[in-house]
Amino acid sequence: MPLTDVRPLQEGLPFGVRIGGLTREILKDKTIRDEIDALFIKHGMIVFEDVEQSDEMQLALSSCFGPLKEHPVKGLARVDSDRMPGVIEIRSKRGRGIVEVDGRQVSHWLPWHFDHCYNDELNRAGVLRSVERVEEGGVTGFLDGIALYEAFPRDLRERIEGKDVIYKLSTQYEDLKFGRPAQYRMIEPKPMPESFREQAAAMPRAIHPAVWTRPTGEKCLHVSAYMAQGILGDETPEGDALLEAVCQEINRLAETCSYHHTWRPTDMAIWDNLRMLHCVSGNDPEEERLMYRTTISGDYGLGRWETAPRELAAADAMA
Repeated sequence: MPLTDVRPLQEGLPFGVRIGGLTREILKDKTIRDEIDALFIKHGMIVFEDVEQSDEMQLALSSCFGPLKEHPVKGLARVDSDRMPGVIEIRSKRGRGIVEVDGRQVSHWLPWHFDHCYNDELNRAGVLRSVERVEEGGVTGFLDGIALYEAFPRDLRERIEGKDVIYKLSTQYEDLKFGRPAQYRMIEPKPMPESFREQAAAMPRAIHPAVWTRPTGEKCLHVSAYMAQGILGDETPEGDALLEAVCQEINRLAETCSYHHTWRPTDMAIWDNLRMLHCVSGNDPEEERLMYRTTISGDYGLGRWETAPRELAAADAMA
């Protein structure tokens, strides 16, 4: 039995679909599951509408796309590691992690990025649901790297293609080096548990290509402003200027070719982390927001460490 409620995500967008009417019972059908995965491969993003809001439903949807993966950052809050490995809690706490963006103070704002850029291995996707919503803001934006590559100015695209970008696990707003909004300053730093601080200090920098070619043949522009440190082999004023130009062009193009999702109580969404960029608008610092995200395993095999992680280097020395 094929899916009966599949619609474009938004008129005029080259990516994304909406699927309605799914239940846990329907998802037991392998034909349906395979059809959903094929739509995901083609369109890069799916918003599931009017679905049961439960851990069990989130896991059932996630399992259509591959096994769950444990999140690489040990300090992040887990929902239930024994029952739901890889499911993290993303909470915007009142009065914490505040940044001023274009004259407005918000918490939990994030620029355009892809997940796990600070790691040598990415994840295929994430499935996200809103557990506690805010009155205003808390919007998640999505941007297609295939469309970005096609829309980029040719000269800038040719200059960044073939380059590798260096990333470092660095989450504080004041550490954002590239793609900053015109008006930008940190008001209140994000909470940083000591376990997170120690892991970030121990991790080497990670390297990922700015442009990569998908197995289906399309080229994808895949640059995260968040946590970017510079261009490999060109950490110079000239190299930084190139990366800044790329990040600002992403910001500019996002104004006309991105999708911004306002969360409803009955929504879940998945996006292709190897293809898409996403961002978060932030919300009133006096309000709290809570999201649950599963992490779907599946890497593209193009990332690497700049140097060996300390634990690997120690193991090699003992061998």
